[in-house]
Amino acid sequence: MTIENTTPYHPLADRIRPHALNDFVGQEHLLGPGKILRRAIEQDKLVSMILWGPPGVGKTTLARIIARETRSEFYTISAVTSGVADIRKILAEAKENREKLQKRTILFIDEIHRFNKAQQDALLHSVEDGTVLLIGATTENPSFEVISALLSRCRIYKLYPLERGHILSIVRRALKEDSVLQPLSVQLEPEAEKILVDLSGGDARNALNALELAVQLEARQGKQQIAISREQIEQAMQKRTLLYDKKGEYHYDVISAFIKSVRGSDPDAAVYWLARMLQGGEDPLFIARRLVILASEDIGNADPHALMFATSAFQAVERIGMPEARIILSQTTTYLASAPKSNASYLAIDRALADVEKDQAGDVPLHLRNAPTKMMKEFGYASGYKYPHDYKGFVEQKYFPESVSSRVYYRPTENGIEKKIKDRLGTFWPKRKR
Repeated sequence: MTIENTTPYHPLADRIRPHALNDFVGQEHLLGPGKILRRAIEQDKLVSMILWGPPGVGKTTLARIIARETRSEFYTISAVTSGVADIRKILAEAKENREKLQKRTILFIDEIHRFNKAQQDALLHSVEDGTVLLIGATTENPSFEVISALLSRCRIYKLYPLERGHILSIVRRALKEDSVLQPLSVQLEPEAEKILVDLSGGDARNALNALELAVQLEARQGKQQIAISREQIEQAMQKRTLLYDKKGEYHYDVISAFIKSVRGSDPDAAVYWLARMLQGGEDPLFIARRLVILASEDIGNADPHALMFATSAFQAVERIGMPEARIILSQTTTYLASAPKSNASYLAIDRALADVEKDQAGDVPLHLRNAPTKMMKEFGYASGYKYPHDYKGFVEQKYFPESVSSRVYYRPTENGIEKKIKDRLGTFWPKRKR
């Protein structure tokens, strides 16, 4: 059973969708002979899963094949149009399927990353107790968008863009077997076939949609035999698949390139990636937030002004908005990229957290404790504490717990202002080798 809207017209990509595992094209790392997902399907030893990959690589098709191969009831919903009420209705039917029909239910949720926390929470119990086998599909990294409780109940399978040979195989199969195209004796010129594959971007749906449109444009002229040229494919495709998708995985790749260019002190490359994101419609506040993080993580005390600069930029972008915000982002990006770099503060907190996690959390020494009452003072709280301002700003005393020996977590670099910090700490704590 499928819960979805249907229309009389079915696009080519839907008409030639494979129905058997042996007909599925691509993702050999999961579905090749003896590979993990293929074995799970063939042995009917499935667990809930999330299929993570770019558009047009077969996530929906694979979910349908799994349901067919395992003879499961199949429900599909889209996270864009469905809510908690829809989920609960399906879960109730799934429970009935299991208890009365002794049949498994597969629930396929397209774009599962669009579900909010409450919607994802509604799935937890039924996934845990096996009422449904969940198959989620997402173009975004699930570790960013799917709650950890649901992730822990699912296996993540990464799907990759289809290779040229995969796209070519799918296109040729469509021309040979599709009930609409086959009677038209469609002939793809070699250059047309090449450009169709090249411009598909590893997305089978993209290639099939362009092929179908090119054929439709020619068929309207009443031709009995249709020859498709390179120019007709280019016209149908209109332009190369977008190289930046703010809703897809590539979103994270581009922001990664941006951050690494700033970290690497290349303001020119950083501005290039900034332009790519802005041209692709990225939220400028997302970019500004990443710059605030970078200012502390990668610049830190080498230039303490960087964090203030980035924080002010975030506030300005929030108030000004696009298109003028591009100027603020460019100024901030070039400043941070040109600033001296240090991740010493970032490493310091990670080292300290690692020690604390290893049960290095000793009691607070008495001389460091707060003593707001007379009774606390009688018990020795704050006794022996040396007030640094009474000693020209610094006096050596133990600040670690008694059970913990002194550690060196913060190791300043020789870069920028941090060199001065390093020298000063060297005079305060000469025994601590930084």
